[in-house]
Amino acid sequence: MLSYSDSALIFKALSDETRLKIVDMLSCDELCACNILEAFAITQPTLSYHMKILTECGLVKARKEGTWTRYSLDMELVESVKLFINSVTSEKDHCICRK
Repeated sequence: MLSYSDSALIFKALSDETRLKIVDMLSCDELCACNILEAFAITQPTLSYHMKILTECGLVKARKEGTWTRYSLDMELVESVKLFINSVTSEKDHCICRK
C-alpha cells in the first residue's frame, strides 16, 4: 500500500484543475503532448510544468517519440491510489485512530 507521504505527493499533483483534466484525458489512451496542448488555452512551457508534476509523482509515464513526448497513466499506481483511498476511508482493525 502507498505511504501517507507518497499519497500526499499524488494528491498534491491532483489538486489542480488542469492536471485533473489531463489525467482524465490520459484515462482514454496514451497521448502526445501536442494533443494535450490543443485541449487547453495554455503555452507549451505551462504544459511542461504540469506534466513534470504528474510524472514526478509517478501517476504519468513519459516516453520520447521523435521531437514529441507521449504520455500515459501508470495504471498500477492508479490502482494503488484507489486502494489507498479505500483503506483510509474504511473502518479496519489496524486503523490509525486505534494507536
